[in-house]
Amino acid sequence: MVELDLQIPSAFDPFAEAKDSGAAGAKEYVHIRIQQRNGKKSLTTVQGLKKDYSYEKILKDLKKEFCCNGNVVQDRELGKVIQLQGDQRKNVSNFLVQAGLVKKEQIKIHGF
Repeated sequence: MVELDLQIPSAFDPFAEAKDSGAAGAKEYVHIRIQQRNGKKSLTTVQGLKKDYSYEKILKDLKKEFCCNGNVVQDRELGKVIQLQGDQRKNVSNFLVQAGLVKKEQIKIHGF
């Protein structure tokens, strides 16, 4: 028999390089969202922080820095989510970058 050198194409995985790179936080985004409550009241949520961070300490610093109330909610699908009163999207984004918790490229701001 004749042996042929053929390469059979396999399924293309567009996320393969993100999975392969062992860099911390590679393609893992921190999502900062705003939810409208009643009237002009709103709620800012932060999700996607690394699991090894102390969410309670981060929340304490955020509350003290921005003079707002908040809490940490445990969600089945999303894990731990930080909730803050008011529209704190820009403030939280700047705080996380200045504290060195995430890079600016890893933050996604959603809403309005």
